[in-house]
This record gives sequence, C-alpha cells and structure tokens, in this order.
Amino acid sequence: MPRNKDIKKVLVIGSGPIVIGQAAEFDYAGTQACRSLKEEGVEVCLVNSNPATIMTDKQIADQVYIEPLTLPVLEKIILKEKPDSILPTLGGQAGLNLGMELAESGFLEEHGVKLIGTTAETIFKAEDRQAFKDTMEKIGEPCAASQVVNTVEDGIKFTNTIGYPVVLRPAFTLGGSGGGIAHNEQELVDILSNGLRLSRVGEVLVERCIAGWKEVEYEVMRDANGNCITVCNMENIDPVGVHTGDSIVVAPSQTLGDKEYQMLRSSALNIINELKITGGCNVQYALNPDSFEYCVIEVNPRVSRSSALASKATGYPIAKVTAKIALGYTLDEIKNAITQKTYASFEPMLDYCVVKIPRLPFDKFLTAKRTLSTQMKATGEVMSICDNFEGALMKAIRSLEQHVDSLMSYDFTGLSDEELEAQLHVVDDRRIWVIAEALRRGVSYDHIYEITKIDRWFIDKLAILVEMEQRLKSEELTVDLLKEAKRIEFPDNVIARLTGKTEEEIKKMLKELCKFGSQKAIMTGVSLQKNSIGAYGYDADNDTYTYYFIEEETQHFHGTGDIWASTLTGCLVNGKSLQESIQIACDFVKESIHLTLQEENHNIYGVNFEQAIPSLIKKI
Repeated sequence: MPRNKDIKKVLVIGSGPIVIGQAAEFDYAGTQACRSLKEEGVEVCLVNSNPATIMTDKQIADQVYIEPLTLPVLEKIILKEKPDSILPTLGGQAGLNLGMELAESGFLEEHGVKLIGTTAETIFKAEDRQAFKDTMEKIGEPCAASQVVNTVEDGIKFTNTIGYPVVLRPAFTLGGSGGGIAHNEQELVDILSNGLRLSRVGEVLVERCIAGWKEVEYEVMRDANGNCITVCNMENIDPVGVHTGDSIVVAPSQTLGDKEYQMLRSSALNIINELKITGGCNVQYALNPDSFEYCVIEVNPRVSRSSALASKATGYPIAKVTAKIALGYTLDEIKNAITQKTYASFEPMLDYCVVKIPRLPFDKFLTAKRTLSTQMKATGEVMSICDNFEGALMKAIRSLEQHVDSLMSYDFTGLSDEELEAQLHVVDDRRIWVIAEALRRGVSYDHIYEITKIDRWFIDKLAILVEMEQRLKSEELTVDLLKEAKRIEFPDNVIARLTGKTEEEIKKMLKELCKFGSQKAIMTGVSLQKNSIGAYGYDADNDTYTYYFIEEETQHFHGTGDIWASTLTGCLVNGKSLQESIQIACDFVKESIHLTLQEENHNIYGVNFEQAIPSLIKKI
C-alpha cells in the first residue's frame, strides 16, 4: 500500500537520559527514524531531554526540543507544533510509556493526533502483564504459571501456591527495573514492594521461576498488511535468570536444532500477528534444554536494545524500516538502501557469528554487588563479528576496555578445587573466566553444565581457547600453530606472553604468514592537481610508480583520499588487479563528486559517497 499522505508532521519522542538499560541504541534508532521520515518529505519534530545525542543535532529533525520528557511538556509541544502523528516506539520504554499516557488521557483524540507505528491497544496488550498473559492464553502460546498482583499480600498468597523461587516482573518498566528472583518470603516482600512502586500502573507479574532454561530472542518485523519476517534470532549464553542485557548473546543461535528454531520462529510470527504490531518487535523465550517445551517470557512492541544488536549484526536497518512502515508502506515496497534491488521483505541470512558482551561497570563501582539477576546492571555493550564463535568472543573480550585480553585476564589459580566449584555457582560478570579455569583443571563439561546450565556447546568452545593457551605455552611456535591461533583471534601480545617471544617477533612471523602471490602496495596521495584528483600507485612486481588521475573539472573535497584508498583495498581483497582496482576507485571517486556537486551546501560536509555505492557493488 502507498504511503499515507495524511501524515505530514510527526512528533518523535526520544529516550531521554542515558540510564542503565537505555543508552546509545535508542539514539541510533531515533536518528535512523528521523532521517527515514525526512526522506519521505515528512516534517519531523523531535523532543528529547538529552542533548548529548546525535538525534538532537539540528540537521536530524526540523524542530528539536530539548525538554523534560513529561506529560505536561509534551502537551505544550503538541499544542505549539500541531503534529498530526506521534511516533513513540523509537524512544525505548520512556517513549512508549509517554505515548500510552497521552492516549489514555484523551489528549491525542481531543486534538486529532494519532499514534503511528503501533496503537495504544497493542502497547497495552504487550506491556500490561495480565493483558499479555490473557492474549498468550487466547492463541495457545505457553507462559509460565503466573499471576498479576497489585499488593504485597496478594504476591505472598499466590507464591505459597506455586512455591519458591519466583520471578517478579513489574509492568511498564525498563531493563527489568524493580524485578528480580525471590527465594524466600523476605526477598519476595523487598523486591515486590519496590516493583509495585516503580511500575507505572502498580502491577507486578509473579511467575514460576524457570531459571536454567535456555533464553532465546527473535527480532521480528511486521507491516500493516500482515507481512512478517524474522530479522534475526539470538541466543543468550547465560540461561534464564540473567537479564538479556547482562548476558553474553550470540547471533544467530548456535545450539538450536532446526525443529527448535522453526518452532520458536512460528511462535514469534503468531504472537506479532495477534498483537497486530507494526514495525520492529522483540520476542523473548525460555526453552527447556531437555525437551521441546518453551515459555514466552515477554514481548517488546518497540525498537529495543536487541533491535540495535540485530540491526548491526545483519545490516538490516530495523529503525529505518519501522519508520517507513509507520508511514503506511509495506515490507515489499521498502527498498534495501544499499543494493536498491532487494526489498525489506527479504529475511537476512548470516554466514558469520556475532557476539555481544555487556559492559558491566564493576571496575568503577568497586563495592557494588557483582552478581547478576533479572534486573539489568550493564551500562553498555560491545559487539564483534567473526567467522567462528571463538574468534568473535576473543574480539569482544578485548573490546571491553576493562584491561582484559583473554580468558587468562582474571586469575583464579589461587583457589582450591572446592573454592573454584563454589565460584562456579556464582553468577557474575567473571563467569566465563571461572569456567576457563575449571577447564584447565580438567573439570568435565557435564559437571560445569550441571552447575552453570550454560550449554555444553559453549563450554566446548571455551575449551578450544583454553587448549590453544596450553599449546602456545608448551609447543614450538610454528607457522601452522600461529595460523590457528590467529584464526581464533588470539592477540599478538597474548601469543607473545605465552610463547616467551616478543611482539616484534610475532609480527615478523605474521608478515611472512600473510604473504600471498605477487605483492602489491599502494602509496596514496589524493590531491588537487590541474583540476584533477589522482594518486600514486606502487607496483612491487615491476618496482615502478605510476600517477593515476581523474581528468575532471571539479573542486577538492574532504574524504576523497579515504574513499579512494578504501575502495582500492576492497577491490584488491576481492581479487582485482592493481590497474583494475585503481580504475574502479577513480570511477567511484568521480561519481561521488558528481553526485555531491548536485547537492545544496555541498562544500560543508565533504564528498558524499553513499549514493554511489550501488554502482560500486556491481563492479566489485
């Protein structure tokens, strides 16, 4: 269906301040959405209380309000700007809650303003614990035994019927705020009292604890016509009981069989259709590792932390597509921004492994309790990509900027076997390092699994990294051993430390290892000469320099050297000859300049190469 022409001015609600559970992922999504709306000629008005974001830059939206995200402030902005629509699903839980409050108060209906991207009814069904439970029962999707309570007394009464432990999930909160796992009545009273206080509607779901089951997430996209796709599925390394924001997550899932994958995929599509969600949606499951039994944990009817991860992991712009759908487009009408051939209705396929590790701030808060539960503690996360899980994990570890570079970074060698086993029972940010130490001591996979409930497949991958440590310590460093160590992304400093060599020696061996065929090197020097852009190429085979240039009446732009060198490198990696690579790079720079010169204010931002990418892809 074509775009809804009635939508001319949209108010986008931002996510507000950066807090635990809500950080740059919502800025990322909001910026994408604003740009997507402006592409369609829609006037964008943005309100966000956090000025330290990209989305509040003046060129992102037509009007930017850096104001408190409260109901009275939003009402004043709506009265002043008179938008015809509000997009609440890109500002995290804060945006969603405000959208609901505006709808429930009758203010939107009174002033002829619509919620787009989702409806108040949909938000209510997904976020209100009782309504969600009723909806799941209606369509036959299993949920853990649970009851919504409004008082502590009701919570105690219900818990006595199902027994401890129980999981407590407040309604309309972010990052599991106010929730947790209660193992006795005192913990129940403490957590429940706090959860009822933090919930916008004073509701908490008391649920049978299924800690130890696998936690799996599906990122799903749906349009108003009912077309649905799964963008990405993700598997938490940690079992149920640890908030997904505090868990190590891998995409795509690594331990699910095809039957399990298809079963949960069908369930996710069934849920999003029943809720009539339009745009991106996140569905979380608990899967019994010993059977095909599963439970629906929750549904986020909005762009979430997982959406940002799925977007970056697959290259599928979830927020951008969500904004287009909000305007009335269907998935088969939204073109892929890169290829300009495929459409958003095509499901992405991953032939690589993505690992996300949370950035937990215990290096700064030294006295904080390190244990992890259903209430999120992470203040950020890192993501890595590799063609194998071990390599992706090693990349992610050293990206944390917490002085860790391998599975040897936390020293547990001083613990006795009994103390180490006790440490295995502790769920905190150092659990994979504890498992690594247990593997070094010969503890069996089964025993580690029984304690941690981390799948044996992941334990085996950690064992591969531990085995490589031992080999580097005990064996002579051959080219083959070095090649295998680099395949699973052991950094040079760790290899040097384990082998007793210097990093310079390792780098020298790697230089020899990386030789392939005839050597070609490029000396870049893109510059303005006689109204032309050019560069010097060095051909190692013939020991000659050649000056290549574009005879083009143009002007100098910032960025031409970068894109010329990057394009040339990409061509060489893809097997093109030196001359062919240089020609393709020159053509790409030339086309980028032509397209940039057609833009207004083209002297401000430098060369715009994004529009020329589709033609470059064809050539490579």
